[in-house]
Amino acid sequence: MRYPEPLIHPMREELTKHGVAEARTPEDVDRILAPGSGNVLMVVNSVCGCAAGCARPGLVRSLQSETRPDAIATVFAGADLEATAHLRSKLSMYPPSSPSFALFRDGEPVYMMHRYQIEGRPASAIAESLQQAYTVHCGQPKAEAV
Repeated sequence: MRYPEPLIHPMREELTKHGVAEARTPEDVDRILAPGSGNVLMVVNSVCGCAAGCARPGLVRSLQSETRPDAIATVFAGADLEATAHLRSKLSMYPPSSPSFALFRDGEPVYMMHRYQIEGRPASAIAESLQQAYTVHCGQPKAEAV
């Protein structure tokens, strides 16, 4: 069963108003993570408290870094069911996690932050971890959403 859109709309908007693209279908996920897509951060958004208190605010703070992925997109667990399942199939070496962050390079995963690495940490610590991942995997400063 999907979450009602009026319930999750503000949670989606918390990311999209910062330029994060939505991947609502498996086709969107494939387009965003196509070969040659560069460095793409995929966010698995969620209704849980750690998404609200840590993950989304941490992501937004991380975007203040000069070094960023080429693109940032999101699926919403519990709403974008098919897109989330498709993204998780590309992350089959990792257990499913909501919320979570997965950094891809040309369609291949290179970094993953699971819920257990998000829960109980302040947004500033999440931002710092993401910025470190950007530095390691993204190299030169970039800043466009899909």
